[in-house]
Amino acid sequence: MKSITSASNPWFRNLLRLTESARARREQQRTLIDGAHLVEAYDLVHGGFGMELVVKHSAQSHPEVLRVRAGREAMVLADGLFDKLAGVVTPVGILASIPLAAVAEPPRVDCALLLDGVQDPGNLGSILRTALAAGVDVAYLSEACADAWSPRCLRGGMGAQFTLPLRQRADLPALAPGFAGRLFRLEPAAAQTPYALDLTGSCGFVVGAEGAGVSELLRRQSIQALTIPMAPGVESLNVAAATAVVLFERRRQLLAADRLRPPELGVPSP
Repeated sequence: MKSITSASNPWFRNLLRLTESARARREQQRTLIDGAHLVEAYDLVHGGFGMELVVKHSAQSHPEVLRVRAGREAMVLADGLFDKLAGVVTPVGILASIPLAAVAEPPRVDCALLLDGVQDPGNLGSILRTALAAGVDVAYLSEACADAWSPRCLRGGMGAQFTLPLRQRADLPALAPGFAGRLFRLEPAAAQTPYALDLTGSCGFVVGAEGAGVSELLRRQSIQALTIPMAPGVESLNVAAATAVVLFERRRQLLAADRLRPPELGVPSP
């Protein structure tokens, strides 16, 4: 294994750029993932395609590092250099440079998520992880959103980006009118709740920025507003939590509809 100890090493400096710059990630079509879980998740979904492993010098014998490496070659970085790349205070000691593994949008979209200016990488990652778990078919991210491939967003998403179809820098005001299903936007002051609506059909959910909400261009469109009912005195939910509530209400309704289908349609009775 090759070992790097100098901060002036061009390969190390490029890795550092990938951690800090969305522009560098777009230009190179690569990013950095940190930790055994993300490395294994990428390996599972994409078979390790194009992955370059990086190991912390003092962690070469760590059980997790040995398991993830599984005999593959890796670049070894001096501890101080590795810690500059790692996004956590106590890293396990393994990370990887990977290509941006875009997932194709499915031909049929029954559930779409339109994210309008979600700027916190942690919130965005959490939303993408929830979207994947709730069965969202595709997520459209406006140009004002955080970079879905930043290391922090990848940690928040726990690798959801490897599986969920994403379209970054999407023109949401242009995209929304052409969406085939019903569109809903989350709005704290709305009169309607998701619990009173049938969400089992083709749906798109528009989620706005933290604090500012949905942009004016989208507000002008005929998109039904939804609110999450809360206890008195509570102003609003975190954007990731609110998104989870509405997406899993849709999933609950879909599961309930499946249970209500008669046996002759080929769905077993409960």
